[in-house]
Amino acid sequence: MIPWTLLDTAPVPGGAEELRLKRRGAEFSIMLGNNELMNSRLSGSEEALATLACAKIAGRAQPRALIGGLGMGFTLRAALGALGAKAQITVAELVPAVVAWARGPMAEVFGDSLTDPRVRIEVEDVGRAIRSGRGFYDAILLDVDNGPEGLTREANGGLYGEGGLREARAALRPAGVLAVWSCAPDRAFSARLRKAGFRVEEVKARANGRGGGARHVIWLATRVDSRTRGGDP
Repeated sequence: MIPWTLLDTAPVPGGAEELRLKRRGAEFSIMLGNNELMNSRLSGSEEALATLACAKIAGRAQPRALIGGLGMGFTLRAALGALGAKAQITVAELVPAVVAWARGPMAEVFGDSLTDPRVRIEVEDVGRAIRSGRGFYDAILLDVDNGPEGLTREANGGLYGEGGLREARAALRPAGVLAVWSCAPDRAFSARLRKAGFRVEEVKARANGRGGGARHVIWLATRVDSRTRGGDP
């Protein structure tokens, strides 16, 4: 068995623990404490986050998407594959080291996705990007934590509260979609999405796609406008 090698560590702004980038042969892992946040062998549900959301906005001439969390780039690469040549994709990543890892030791994992002309990488809190993008995005894809509980840092919980969801709704164009990844179901979160003015679908996705693995959850929340719901929230 090839042992794991620690390549780097990085603090999480506002978080109590640091991220650790590890490598074993061709396999990479990003960990927070004892929790593995992502692994380069397991990309199925992160890819599904993008493909399912992009299917909701298929046919839009110049779609604009915001991805919260760069991670290992699985969601970004799937979005690039699903959207056309005129798409604009902004990736908001809070931790500068994650971007450095993508361009350095994990460059082979990312391929040419970071240099694609449709992509802009912003080192910032995705919440700030959402608040500054009123009515701008066709899709917002959030994979900044293990789910709506805000594991990586407490402030992430604000994205999934009623106020944060209303801000996300305001940042979307009519019938835009908010897609959220989670490692587990959360009935209360589904209820908050509906209260914030979304039509909600909850989809199960396997960690390794058709290869199986853990069962993750993706919420697809479509902005409902006054024409179809009798008044905005």
